[in-house]
Amino acid sequence: MCNHHTNITTRVLSVPSAKAPFEQSTISRRDLRPDDVLIDIKYCGICHSDIHNAHNDFGSGVFPMVPGHEIAGVVSAVGSDVTKFAVGDRVGVGCFVDSCGECEFCRRGEEQFCTKGVTVVFNSVGYDGELTYGGYSQKIVVKDKFVVRIPDGLKLDVASPLLCAGITTYSPLKHWNTGPGKRIAVLGMGGLGHLAVQYAHKMGAEVTVLSHSLNKKEEAYKFGAERYYVTTDPATFTELAGQFDLIINTVSANIDVDAFLSILTVDGALVNLGLPNKPDQYNVFSLFAGRRSITASNVGGIRETQEMLDFSAEHDVTSMIEVIRADQVDEAYERVLNSDVRYRFVIDMETL
Repeated sequence: MCNHHTNITTRVLSVPSAKAPFEQSTISRRDLRPDDVLIDIKYCGICHSDIHNAHNDFGSGVFPMVPGHEIAGVVSAVGSDVTKFAVGDRVGVGCFVDSCGECEFCRRGEEQFCTKGVTVVFNSVGYDGELTYGGYSQKIVVKDKFVVRIPDGLKLDVASPLLCAGITTYSPLKHWNTGPGKRIAVLGMGGLGHLAVQYAHKMGAEVTVLSHSLNKKEEAYKFGAERYYVTTDPATFTELAGQFDLIINTVSANIDVDAFLSILTVDGALVNLGLPNKPDQYNVFSLFAGRRSITASNVGGIRETQEMLDFSAEHDVTSMIEVIRADQVDEAYERVLNSDVRYRFVIDMETL
């Protein structure tokens, strides 16, 4: 069935320039192509990278900008060739909305590594030459291949952060074979960290949280951590020397890389998920001592994102959220920058 819409206009929250306050405005979404899905957005999570982009921290911002890549909503129309989704389906959209579909990585279901370049959901130029606008919006049109189904076991508001924070932590845990017998440390327990703890625990690993203070200890245990250490105490690194198979680093600030490498076992890996503004430094000897590696992980592909949502529903992994109105986003950005959120803000788009 094809509900042909002409000129789909939608209300959005946009920033007119770097670091400017949000404004409510309207934009046009493209008419439905045969393989498109029109989604009524119910909720959109706030990710740290939304803030980096809105503040133009990476220098690549195009304004006015509509951020948002943790989109949860309901299908309101489908293009004539769409068979996978129907009106009324509960769906999500994450970080990307297009890729070449032909390179080895796209064919493998790892669109995030598309050699021609993946089209990001906002602040990106698509294959059609048009600038993309994200999920701080009431409607969005997305190619069906880049839409995922949200299982009935997940509420839409709680599901929205999984579209970025969830897949960003699930993907490396899977890639480095997390399971029974593995010892995993999660550095930082914020929006990403509180999900990493749950996934690692539900995959059967022994989980330790490393945090700069004790104030999240009780919550860490509720999420499935078995141990909790404070990184500001030098004794921590002595006590944990050589223990972990994997450290999932979720913080966006620079860390003492050598200190963290020292608590990995032989062949252990330090996986960076946060993006600090300045380069990290380390001593090669720290790697040499145990064939350790420093690496990083992007988000996951569409297939793995669907797998992560299904896993989350099945194993009761949930993001802890604070739902806000559309007029509270500026304040929410300030609070994220001050680490004042447990653990993810989600915008109720019906308040726009």
